[in-house]
Amino acid sequence: MSNTATVTLFRPVGPQELKLIKESNFRRFPPRLSFQPIFYPVLNLEYAKEITKWNVDDHGEGYVVSFELPMSAIAAYETRVVGSKLHEELWIPAEELSAMNDAIIGEIEVVYTDLSNKKK
Repeated sequence: MSNTATVTLFRPVGPQELKLIKESNFRRFPPRLSFQPIFYPVLNLEYAKEITKWNVDDHGEGYVVSFELPMSAIAAYETRVVGSKLHEELWIPAEELSAMNDAIIGEIEVVYTDLSNKKK
């Protein structure tokens, strides 16, 4: 058993991003698009579920995934509160996403699904 301190992070994703995560065998997040300079996982499930509603509105379905990183892997990144105390995000520059992916412990897991607007 490892003594490495870890943190669980959450990421709201739409169906396209989830498809790319699946294609990586749940090991990596896809590169950011040119207009997305920051990768921002959030620090709690409740906030991730709130954001998921935007994906549901846009795509008819939304998901929250969770993943673990060593605390040492996130020490250099800024945590921002964007709204209430519940709205905590970790801001990781897009050019550092590959290194963050390399640090993921285990697999990325789907922990919440919202299909409330999915077309039948």
